[in-house]
Amino acid sequence: MHRINEKISAKEVRLVGDNVEQGVYSIQEAMKLADKLELDLVEISPNAVPPVCRIVDYQKFLYQQKKREKEQKAKQVKVVVKEIRFGPQTDDHDYNFKLKHAQEFIKEGCKLKAYVFFKGRSILFKEQGEVLLLRFANDLEDIAKVDSMPTLEGKRMIIMMSPKAKKA
Repeated sequence: MHRINEKISAKEVRLVGDNVEQGVYSIQEAMKLADKLELDLVEISPNAVPPVCRIVDYQKFLYQQKKREKEQKAKQVKVVVKEIRFGPQTDDHDYNFKLKHAQEFIKEGCKLKAYVFFKGRSILFKEQGEVLLLRFANDLEDIAKVDSMPTLEGKRMIIMMSPKAKKA
């Protein structure tokens, strides 16, 4: 939170802003300027030496700050990760069905986490799982890039993919 008016403890402050001549002022001078303009003295950067202050209407300042934060939040891109699960002996029909779904996910702009799940003794077929994931990555190479090659984590072999950047 910002310190305002009497709550500012520094002896000198650096004033910045539109309605005041910029420079270093004593706290008393800065307070007099703020009173004269019927505005608040707001500490913007308390860690600077001397602290940086601005003479503004504090309520308006808070409103604009909240508005700016809201705009930045709206601009943020939310990354959605979709998962596709295979077995080590997934046959062609199931593979093609899952490949179509993966293509849709990538076109929507989602990241993709494809994995082969090994049950019981099927862990013996980890080479088959790796071949399956590499084939999957190869089939999607025109629309997606591989973020991480197949890695075995416990009973899962995982590959991460994300959409390729569109060329302008």
